[in-house]
Amino acid sequence: MDKNNVVLYKLTANPILAQEVSDILEIPLGESRVTHFADGEVLARSPDSVRGKTVYVIQSTATPVSERLMELLIFIDGLRNAKAKEINLVVPYYGFCRQDRIARAGEPITAKLVADLLETVGINRIITMDLHTPQIQGFFSCPVDDLSAIPLFGEYYRKKLSDQGISSKDVAVVSPDHGSIHRARDLASELPDSSIAIIDKRRPAPNTAEVVNVVGEVRGKTCIIIDDIIDTAGTILASAEALMSHGAKEVYVGGTHAVFSNGAGEKLLESPIKDIVVTNSIEHEIDGIHVISIAPMIASLIEASEEGNAVPDSWMAFY
Repeated sequence: MDKNNVVLYKLTANPILAQEVSDILEIPLGESRVTHFADGEVLARSPDSVRGKTVYVIQSTATPVSERLMELLIFIDGLRNAKAKEINLVVPYYGFCRQDRIARAGEPITAKLVADLLETVGINRIITMDLHTPQIQGFFSCPVDDLSAIPLFGEYYRKKLSDQGISSKDVAVVSPDHGSIHRARDLASELPDSSIAIIDKRRPAPNTAEVVNVVGEVRGKTCIIIDDIIDTAGTILASAEALMSHGAKEVYVGGTHAVFSNGAGEKLLESPIKDIVVTNSIEHEIDGIHVISIAPMIASLIEASEEGNAVPDSWMAFY
């Protein structure tokens, strides 16, 4: 990899993650300047010369979502105007991802709208992690690398269960809804001889979940709830309660994207859930919640891309 021809940038969402990627690749972060004017307008630019260079911009579109998205659009427009050779966008958490279809008349498909906006300003490729649904990849005409956190969670839980003296035969990997069954299946394949269970739920209103039933045997088992997004934690808490009422021995929780709205992190820590682990796709500092860094995976993907090597299939999200 020609490190002199690659420039890494961070904006405001993932400064720690971006620095970790920079340290692994031994490529210093470029200078990015983000200014907020009195009326709320954003100016994001770099004074560095990027003419003819390959650029990677690391920024999750997390809270405040609209502000982070505008930073990205404005910064990328500046890079394109500065004649960057290639603009690669690393969005560990892709905001607006849950609005991916028309559920009721008159609703927008915001996940596609955001994809259109990013392509309009000139990105050549997007790297993300655990998209909420697979069809979002089809909203882009540029290449999309959708990484999976499952191998990271698999490694974490194998060590965790070994340290606790728990056999994977006594583990049930739980999907908190029917849409996440592929994640539960993939994590169960990382934990040989574990079983799978599904929480049958419905949503009477946004950010409100009601558990109807538990499908699968969980009595006497260590249950691992695995999900892509933990927002208000309503689904996770309701699922954990249902599992315990069905005789589960204990409940662990793993989630890729820790949105943690309305104090969700603290609510999880106050619950009977024994262990909580997330990635740093969204950066938080909450004592008691374990964080797995995705920096090595992102750095390895960038290095493989620049050297023309294939990305390991095990890293990619398959549905």
